Amino acid sequence: MTAAAPPPVIVLVRPQLGENIGKAARAMLNFGLTELRLVAPRDGWPNPDAGPAASGADIVLAEAQVFDSLADAVADCTTIYATTVRKRGVSKPVLTPEAAAREVHASAGRSAYIFGPERSGLETDDVAVAHKIVTVPINPGFGSLNLAQAVILLAYEWSKGVALASPPDVPLAPPAPHAEMEELIQHFVRDLDSAGYFFPADRRDATLRTLRTALTKTGWSHNDIRMMHGIVTALGRTARSR
Repeated sequence: MTAAAPPPVIVLVRPQLGENIGKAARAMLNFGLTELRLVAPRDGWPNPDAGPAASGADIVLAEAQVFDSLADAVADCTTIYATTVRKRGVSKPVLTPEAAAREVHASAGRSAYIFGPERSGLETDDVAVAHKIVTVPINPGFGSLNLAQAVILLAYEWSKGVALASPPDVPLAPPAPHAEMEELIQHFVRDLDSAGYFFPADRRDATLRTLRTALTKTGWSHNDIRMMHGIVTALGRTARSR
């Protein structure tokens, strides 16, 4: 068997706000990524604003590494992906997050996703360090993603290839036999007749047809039907006690 490729590292280049670093760490840990590298953070590191924003992703912040240059931050990586729009004067392959994730999983070496500062994104010189560009297909009329959103999109696509916990699969109860549904319909009809619901009389058949259609298209289970019997009975008992 081929050994699993190592998880990608997340590199934030010249991040400006500690809060955004914390949110990026939270996004990483949600999808199983823990290795965060910071290149020349504007306000230094550690930053007190990062912890609260990380909402418990403390392990990511505690183990974050700081570098003076992007080249140093990715020195041990074999494939580097710049997350940005296509830059003028830079000719590199452009991938979607999904395609990049497939490549990361197929790679034998370390991969890195690099993200630029919040206001300006990666500069052309930063993109020049990368091997490929990752661009998120986005509304051309409003292409505004914040740093944590960009991180979570790439982390999520990578996570599809690993065994993260999934919500428990709770099977739905099978639909009840039609005989049980028919009993419920007749229960409705009896109580509605008693309450004088079917008025005018010449609309009774059409109203019954509508009621039957509404009740039979839901795929109710045995327990659903039992509950509805109880509701109808209780409503009838309340009406008689007035």
